[in-house]
Amino acid sequence: MLSDVLRFATVVVIDDVRANLRLLESSLKAFGLREIKAFSDSAEGLAWLQANPWDLLLLDLDMPAPNGFEILQQLASRDRSRSPVIIVTALNGLDERRRGLELGANDYICKPLDLPELLLRVRNNLQLSLASQALQQERDQLEQRVQERTGQLRASFQAVIRSLARAASYKDNETGDHILRIGESAALIATAMGLDPEWIEQLRLAAPMHDVGKIGIPDAILTKPGALTEDERKVMNYHARIGYEILHDEQRSPLTDLAAEIAISHHERWDGNGYPNGLKGEEIPLSGRIVALCDVYDALRSPRPYKQAWSAERAQAHIRDNAGGHFDPHLVQIMSSMFAELEALQLTMADRAEPFTLSPQHD
Repeated sequence: MLSDVLRFATVVVIDDVRANLRLLESSLKAFGLREIKAFSDSAEGLAWLQANPWDLLLLDLDMPAPNGFEILQQLASRDRSRSPVIIVTALNGLDERRRGLELGANDYICKPLDLPELLLRVRNNLQLSLASQALQQERDQLEQRVQERTGQLRASFQAVIRSLARAASYKDNETGDHILRIGESAALIATAMGLDPEWIEQLRLAAPMHDVGKIGIPDAILTKPGALTEDERKVMNYHARIGYEILHDEQRSPLTDLAAEIAISHHERWDGNGYPNGLKGEEIPLSGRIVALCDVYDALRSPRPYKQAWSAERAQAHIRDNAGGHFDPHLVQIMSSMFAELEALQLTMADRAEPFTLSPQHD
């Protein structure tokens, strides 16, 4: 006897001889199966198989086109464990058997049929099919739960990252909107370069932490209203290395690794006159080169207690004039083609609050 699950499995029969088709259909129904699709037209049967889910196929070989071999070829991409095929045919030569099995059939039974044997093979193949489907369903559910949990962990991680970036902004005189714009503008440039979408998303999240090292700079230097002395400048410049030390962790994470890389490299200059390591050209990580460009442009376009915002034309001219000096000339060329998009960010992510302190910025 069949279980309730097997009773409602979808079994398809394709045989161009109507007498054979009726025999198979009636035998399957007597066996307890309820969902049987019978086709004497092989083309019609193939079209149904390709458009609908099914659990088992009983397939004749010797038919007008498409014959059974051609149908197997058309079904080659199916999951054989979830949608098994039993060849039911009068072609019982070794070559036909081997070819049918090579083309993906799961089982082979020859006419004239021993109906009890056929029904046992039907039951066994259906049990394997439904077990495979149940296993796949469990895997899909598990994968969905893993994805949901991963999404929750990612969201929590991103919230911590945003909090860390905001903490840095309170130590400085930048707004939270400024640091978020750095992430968005860096992602825009990386997208225009055709970089990997996953890396771009990490860049979007990591870039706002570029100045987190300012947490470790004494207020007397960070908020000094006048020019810094040479010694004070050395201390100030050390914020890049502090940022790296804060973000770099032995429990490696692609996101914090990228954030640490940006923190220590975004004050390097293309001409080698930057800090802290005096890197030159492509020695500077791409992430640092992108964020350096975005940070300067956004800072120029943003008002601060110690300066008015530069006009778009003046800021863009400054960027172009410093290609090959401060900035990677190739990135300047890319940015120059998308100034309109960056200006749109200035409008859609405009500063909503005054900076936390009213002291000058020391980059």
